[in-house]
Amino acid sequence: MTTEHPAGLAVTTTGERDAELSDRLAKELTAFNSAATGASDRGTISIRVTDATGGLIGGLTAWTWGGLCGVDMLWVREDSRGHGWGSRILEAAEAEAVRRGCDRATVSSTTFQAPAFYQRHGYVETGRTLGIPGGHDYVHMFKRLTDAEGS
Repeated sequence: MTTEHPAGLAVTTTGERDAELSDRLAKELTAFNSAATGASDRGTISIRVTDATGGLIGGLTAWTWGGLCGVDMLWVREDSRGHGWGSRILEAAEAEAVRRGCDRATVSSTTFQAPAFYQRHGYVETGRTLGIPGGHDYVHMFKRLTDAEGS
């Protein structure tokens, strides 16, 4: 949907995800956030686990910024769940985050996904977003990766 505003000053377009717009917004927000915080070390982490045939067993994507690691997604293939892959993947991401200078981590998970998994790994609930479809909540969690002395 496109809406033209009076005097031709602006045009509003609504549609599906726009990759170019997403890239531009990320660039602009990163610059703004860096100026506001002094932290400009934004990076990403990817962990991929494959089987002997190259099939994806599981993986994780995360970001790092200013000493904080944010887990975006962690997934393990259904037939590989319950064998410790999720724990190994999360632990590998946390170790990489510490290697990059992070001392804390954050993750959010819906109540039907894995809040208990993250809590078993030392994450504590810091808040919830209510109203997720199906009567669920989005659980926000936090973990200190290192103590005050950095170990």
